[in-house]
Amino acid sequence: MDKAYYREYYDLERKHWWFRARSEILMSHLRRLSGGRADLRILNVGAATGRSSELLRELGRVVSVEYDADCCAFTRSRTDLELMQASILDLPFAGGAFDLVCAFDVIEHVEDDARGVAELSRVCRPGGFVCLTVPAFSFLWSRHDEVNHHYRRYTREQVQVVASPSGLQHVFHTYFNFWLFFPIAGFRLLSRIFPGKPREDAGSDFFSVQNSLLDRMFYGIFRSETAILRAGVRFPVGVSILSTWKK
Repeated sequence: MDKAYYREYYDLERKHWWFRARSEILMSHLRRLSGGRADLRILNVGAATGRSSELLRELGRVVSVEYDADCCAFTRSRTDLELMQASILDLPFAGGAFDLVCAFDVIEHVEDDARGVAELSRVCRPGGFVCLTVPAFSFLWSRHDEVNHHYRRYTREQVQVVASPSGLQHVFHTYFNFWLFFPIAGFRLLSRIFPGKPREDAGSDFFSVQNSLLDRMFYGIFRSETAILRAGVRFPVGVSILSTWKK
C-alpha cells in the first residue's frame, strides 16, 4: 500500500465499521474451525498494521508476516506483535510449522498468486487449515484497488483454480458483504460513467461516516451476516470472498 495510506490504515483497522464487522465475521468462522481450541500455532501473512493478528491471539500463539519494511517498522512501533518482514512467496518457516495459516486480503497483491498459496500450504501442517479472504468481481475494480496495489479481484471459481493445485482440500467457501454489495456495485459502476475530480490524497474509497448513527447502521448491516453464515447460509455474491482449505 502507499506509505501515506498505511498510517491511515492503522485507525481504519480498529475503528472503521467495515473492519469491525469483517473482524466479527472472520473470528466467528475461525472459532468454529478451531473447535474451541486456544493453543493453535497460527501464521498471519500480510498482517499490515496488526489488528487481525491481535484478534487471532484468542486462538493461540500468532506469528505475523508483513512484506512492506516501512509498514513493519510502523506496526512494531505501535504493537507488541511477533512480526517478521518476509514475502508470501518465500516464507521463512519449515514445512508444516502451523495449525492455521491466514492471509486476509493478501494474494490479490501478488502477481504469482498460485505460488503464494502454495507457500501458505507448505507451512501448514497436514490436517491444518489455510484461510483466505480476497476482493470479489473484477467489475468492482476502483481506486481502492489501485491505492492498495492489487493485481486482480476474484470470483469463487478463480479462487478454487488458484488454491486447488496446492494440496489443499476445500472445506468452506462463501461471498460475504452481501447486503452492501448492491449499493457498492451501483456506486462504482456509476463512478465510471460519471467520474468525479481525481483525489490527490492517499486514501481509498472506504466509506467513512462522521455520524455515529450511520456508523452503527452500516456496522449492523454488515455484522448481521455473522449469524446468517453461522446458520449455514452461503451468499451467492458479495464484495469479498471467504475461503478455507484443509491441508
